[in-house]
Amino acid sequence: MIVELRVYHCLPGRLPALHERFQNVTLPLWEKHGIEPAGFFTTLVGPSNQTLTYLLKWHSLAERETRWNSFMADPEWIAKRAASEADAPIVGHIENSFLSPTPYSPMR
Repeated sequence: MIVELRVYHCLPGRLPALHERFQNVTLPLWEKHGIEPAGFFTTLVGPSNQTLTYLLKWHSLAERETRWNSFMADPEWIAKRAASEADAPIVGHIENSFLSPTPYSPMR
């Protein structure tokens, strides 16, 4: 198993728009493309409360590439993402890491 850690740094005041997009657009499309989230988190204490951090579970990097590329090329995603940002961009930048569990990790 591989875990993808993604941190979305929203532009000021745009975190509610990102939550809306995830709940109503992204998650149904991920289900369609077989993308499995492990959890979503906002920052309670830290450098910014305008971030969304989430984890995705993958069997391999090859699976991730196939499923993620399919999602990113989906015409419905492209259209709805553009519509969600018609008034203003939502995300300033994204951090992305791929993690491999240790032999003693409860999550494997």
